[in-house]
Amino acid sequence: MIKKPDTAKLDRIVADARRNAEQRDLGYREQALKMYPWICGRCQREFTRVNLRELTVHHRNHDHDFNPSDGSNWELLCVYCHDNEHSRYLDHTGGASKPNDAAVATGNPFADLKGLMTRKP
Repeated sequence: MIKKPDTAKLDRIVADARRNAEQRDLGYREQALKMYPWICGRCQREFTRVNLRELTVHHRNHDHDFNPSDGSNWELLCVYCHDNEHSRYLDHTGGASKPNDAAVATGNPFADLKGLMTRKP
């Protein structure tokens, strides 16, 4: 006996897939990929659907919350150039993306130095 497919379940799966695709299309990465050619803005490497996951959206002003719909804060960079850009930015800012992001040292490596030096074997 052949079991008939559950059409209601299939309809829900298709509807969920379409809704998820629409949600993805609202993201800034999807917008940038539609707006710009699939070429790294630094090394000029070209991308296809096969390797598109290696193409990232870089925020020019390093503020990931600033996403104007005209794409003026975005540029497409390959993962290597994107990593290089962020490394250069961290070098320029002294290692912290914002002044308050720097961790404060609270330990003292020399706290018991005198005790260690006076102990006898």
